[in-house]
Amino acid sequence: MANSQPIISVQQVGKSYGAFRAIENISLEIKHGEFFSLLGASGCGKTTLLRMLAGLEDVTDGEILIDGAPMSGVPPFRRPVNMVFQSYAIFPHLNVADNIGYGLRKQRLPRARRNEMIDEMLSLVMLEGYGERRANQLSGGQRQRIALARALIMRPKVLLLDEPLGALDKQLREQMQLELRRLQQTLGITFVFVTHDQEEALTLSDRIAVMSGGDVLQVDTPSGLYERPRNRQIASFIGNMNFMNARVLSREAGTAAVEIDGLGKIEISAKGTTLSAGDRTCVAIRPEKLRVHTARPEGRAPGVEGTLEMTTYLGERSHHRIRVPGLDQPLSVSSQNSTIEVGAPGTGQRPVWLTWADGALIPLNDA
Repeated sequence: MANSQPIISVQQVGKSYGAFRAIENISLEIKHGEFFSLLGASGCGKTTLLRMLAGLEDVTDGEILIDGAPMSGVPPFRRPVNMVFQSYAIFPHLNVADNIGYGLRKQRLPRARRNEMIDEMLSLVMLEGYGERRANQLSGGQRQRIALARALIMRPKVLLLDEPLGALDKQLREQMQLELRRLQQTLGITFVFVTHDQEEALTLSDRIAVMSGGDVLQVDTPSGLYERPRNRQIASFIGNMNFMNARVLSREAGTAAVEIDGLGKIEISAKGTTLSAGDRTCVAIRPEKLRVHTARPEGRAPGVEGTLEMTTYLGERSHHRIRVPGLDQPLSVSSQNSTIEVGAPGTGQRPVWLTWADGALIPLNDA
């Protein structure tokens, strides 16, 4: 369990390449023992920030502190961090044991102690008995485990991971996600993980920083990002979302009355927003938060009538496209097939009713 003391403090850090500004004065803190992810599309600055933590890129502005010590001028090999790359960087001329123990060579440890540490790492990554194998005899997942073991054997305070699962197929990537989380929880050290895969970040992380254009848009827990995105850009990037235009009629301390196109006047939670009466805004709802009914529901509110245009069957779930008068775009609805039947896959053009639970509608800070 992560504690409240930061192991990494990024203070107004910026990075420029000539006239191009890659990082825009970022400030954030990462806690001891935390699995922290930097999430964003290609070119957002996440890898540049990771490389500055590692000392592979110089900071243009600001300061990075690791375990309370400023890192300005500190070379990579003197920082209490180690890094795992997407390419693994396994030495093909060395066997597994020598790959894992490579970083121990300069420590002048007794051979028996080195072998003991290597065996501990092989056990930790569940590759006992693989010490004598060559790199070309390993699968992609096994090479990734060797790269992790080689980084972890140095006992870094922070492990930096630059999209380490990006070269793996879907099934193996999901297996390695579980392995990464197990390793991090077993060792209790801080992992800083770069990814463009939102599901991967949500699965692995204690907290996530969503990045765009060299800036951090929001830092939150996976559930916080998913359930309470700060603006439309974050809501669009994390999962699927329906967006509806609205006007704020009135604002109380924690609630707001809004007029939503197609849905009418509804009172919603407005905690954490800067909305005030008269504002044009955007209200969002996740597809799985909407419930489809083939008959008008009795005693249920709020709700709205619409027309089912299409159903797509996806095994355990179905996705529905429902047209609601007054909305520019159909609403996307996702439902478990075990709990609802709205007809066979394909086009529909049949009336349905939608309901949603209190709190399902999310007001955003931008229109």
